[in-house]
Amino acid sequence: MPSIHDSVTVLSGVGEKRAEALRKMGIYRVSDLLYHFPRGYQSRGTTVSLAEAGIRGDEGLPSSVMLTVAENARASRLKGRMTLVKVRAVETDFPDSTASAELVFFNQAYLSDRLRIGQNIRVWGKFRKDGRRYTTSSPILEFYTERRSLIPITPVYPLTAGITQNYISKLIGEALTCSDINTCDVIPKSVREKFDLAPIGDSFRCIHLPKTPEEAENAGRRFAFERIFVTAAALTSTGSRRPDKGAANMGFVPLDAFLSALPFTLTGCQARAVDDISRDLASIRPMKRMISGDVGSGKTAVAAAAAYICAAAGYTAAMMVPTEILANQHYADMAPLFSSLGMNVALLTGSTPKKEKARIIDGLAGRGDRIDFVIGTHALLSEGVKFEKLGLVITDEQHRFGVMQRAALENKGGYVHTLVMSATPIPRTLTLVMYGDLDVSILDELPPGRIPVSTFAVDESYRQRLNGFIKKQAEEGHQTYVVCPAVEEKPSENPEEMADLFCDNERALPMKAAVDFADELSDALPDVRIGFVHGKMKNADRDKVMTAFAAGELDVLVSTTVIEVGVNVPSATLMVVENAERFGLSQLHQLRGRVGRGTAKSYCILVSDSKSPKAKQRLDTMCKNRSGFKIAEEDLRQRGPGDFFAVGGIIKQSGAGGSVYSAVTADPRIIEAASASAREIVSADPLLTSPEYRLLRKKVEELTGEYENIIN
Repeated sequence: MPSIHDSVTVLSGVGEKRAEALRKMGIYRVSDLLYHFPRGYQSRGTTVSLAEAGIRGDEGLPSSVMLTVAENARASRLKGRMTLVKVRAVETDFPDSTASAELVFFNQAYLSDRLRIGQNIRVWGKFRKDGRRYTTSSPILEFYTERRSLIPITPVYPLTAGITQNYISKLIGEALTCSDINTCDVIPKSVREKFDLAPIGDSFRCIHLPKTPEEAENAGRRFAFERIFVTAAALTSTGSRRPDKGAANMGFVPLDAFLSALPFTLTGCQARAVDDISRDLASIRPMKRMISGDVGSGKTAVAAAAAYICAAAGYTAAMMVPTEILANQHYADMAPLFSSLGMNVALLTGSTPKKEKARIIDGLAGRGDRIDFVIGTHALLSEGVKFEKLGLVITDEQHRFGVMQRAALENKGGYVHTLVMSATPIPRTLTLVMYGDLDVSILDELPPGRIPVSTFAVDESYRQRLNGFIKKQAEEGHQTYVVCPAVEEKPSENPEEMADLFCDNERALPMKAAVDFADELSDALPDVRIGFVHGKMKNADRDKVMTAFAAGELDVLVSTTVIEVGVNVPSATLMVVENAERFGLSQLHQLRGRVGRGTAKSYCILVSDSKSPKAKQRLDTMCKNRSGFKIAEEDLRQRGPGDFFAVGGIIKQSGAGGSVYSAVTADPRIIEAASASAREIVSADPLLTSPEYRLLRKKVEELTGEYENIIN
């Protein structure tokens, strides 16, 4: 019997090749398998007749049907190396029925040996009536024998190449037999008793092999509590060690000249954020502040004020952004402003000419003309970049940077003041869990005069009208973004990967591929100038296209979500999101924020043929809400735990990163209870020396290095 501490290689069927694939998923030990939670579930327990399955299939819904193989499977070879297996089966649970079904499988030749006359099977798929019989293509198949009953609720796991659902389920089933499964609970006994939390072994079984949806949900809440609790303990622990001195005291710098140079007046929340920053910078305690603001709320203006204070006090401010085009944009906006105030701004990217780069490096190091404010990309992290008097580090669109990259820039100046600009509004219930004692300034109002973006959800039947609207925008001198969820269409070879979740019993719709859609749009609108970008392009090629779009040389930009943040194109008035059901609310709101930056009326069109109630609810929320904070709260309520701490039954946001705030449950009571308990424990025992906290201390020590880089 394996131990939870063993390497996964002790499990049956795990050779070096499979072990390497598992490592790509973050699975090294048996305990990692236990924490590899399902991304969703399929409820296959309720079986129906073929007649009912056919009706559901016409509505786009899959069904579970018990069948008995009536004829041995037949295999044939198609073009290339593709194989086709067909088998006829009759209903098992309805002996008087004369209905039969033809099951079709691609590239699963081994089934021709397993699907023999008399074999009982449970089939989960989308059935269609075809003459006198029913057909289904690439269904999910389970073999039924007297020795093996079929579980009613089937977990669906995140996978990687070389790992199948059946294989990962088998390994997790073996991990659940570990005799020491209850010895890995990091939640102290006193906390478990206070909140009536189930033993961890029982919770592992309920989340991986639930008998009911309620079991899975309760287990998910238990593990959400655990992750929030551990995260809050780590943040509180490292936050308590935040240095109280060592940074530059910049004093109270008058802002009259800066504010007079701005072409607009700060909003109330912007002014409050600038006041917060002014107080922080007038202290030797390193500032650790985040600006959390809605799309278009003016985070950049607040950052510019911080840079001005730093420069006026005789120090250099550095802003690091994720892309060259965004760096160029910030430089174009800020260089004239700071120049009018007698300050020197420099731009340092991978494309900076060698001679200019040398001049900038000398200026930063104090060997040449003083540089007050440098804006750059990862080039700022280059070994040759040294700072004589680095006082402030600003990171823009902070979720695009790795923890170590942000820390590397901060470490170039010792104990520097740090300002982080969040690209996404953060639900207020989560700021404490996410950032420990990091100070947060919230920008929750938009500058006056901005014209709201009108949002509509449509289906494929509107395609011709939508193309006409895109053409009209181009004719009027406006521009359009079209966002697709995938670069290229790659049909899943494993139908289990198309699984949907509890109460959302609809197969995932095929994803619109940006490559194909750009070609289709070019054919439909030959007179419209169309460009195409995606995340797999070289940075230089992508920036070239996006620069052309920003310059008005293209009418339409078809892309993946690489344009989610960053580019400011005032003449862009239309955002079209294909397969909108594939995106989370916060991501859709970010995409919508790419338009409506000029004086013309702007629109966001969400295209989806999904019949899923959850998907429709998300799109309806987008159409009815404009506040990023309201949308973030609703996203949290609807989606619950996300990519970072995956718990059962949760939609994964396409393209979403592993941010901490996407990792918690939608119930704010869990957030508050878990984080408060962690803070209480760490406050009473900062080093977690009590024997009861032994496992918690070990886990916090594992996380400390990562979290120290976030908040120190």
